[in-house]
Amino acid sequence: MGGCRIIDRIADELRPVVSKIIIVSRDPGAAEWLPEARVIGDRHPERGSLVGLHAALAAAEDWVLAVAWDMPFVTRDLLALVRDRALAAGRAAIPEGPRGPEPMCAAYPHAAAAVAASAIAAGDLKLARFIERLGAVERIPRAEIARLGDPERLFLNVNTPADLERAERLASR
Repeated sequence: MGGCRIIDRIADELRPVVSKIIIVSRDPGAAEWLPEARVIGDRHPERGSLVGLHAALAAAEDWVLAVAWDMPFVTRDLLALVRDRALAAGRAAIPEGPRGPEPMCAAYPHAAAAVAASAIAAGDLKLARFIERLGAVERIPRAEIARLGDPERLFLNVNTPADLERAERLASR
């Protein structure tokens, strides 16, 4: 995107907000993506966002600020807000995006690893149900997110060639 890999864009925004970056990937070349990042693999054979999130939660010593690596327009201000709200509340913090909660741009305590493991063991890989299982979470209203930027842009996911084309257009502005 604009000559910059999406993962580099995200890492640039994460670095001022977190002390360590962990990449969850099964790709054998992942260790070369961000030299300073720790790379871990999924702990379960199932595929899905919850499986990757569980790997990060289980590997972390404390809190995890989770960011899907297909979200090229997250900002350090957004990430700091999510982190700070979680730490102040002492529980997971999940921002509300244009289509509802954004569990892959959220902060979780290490204890959420047990909740994720239980859900995976039960065959329930839906992130929405994982959030329900957590119990009380700190919700960050969309109006608050909008003060930091357009939520449609902040939470844009690049999953298809059409999404990438749209992201390229937005990045060039």
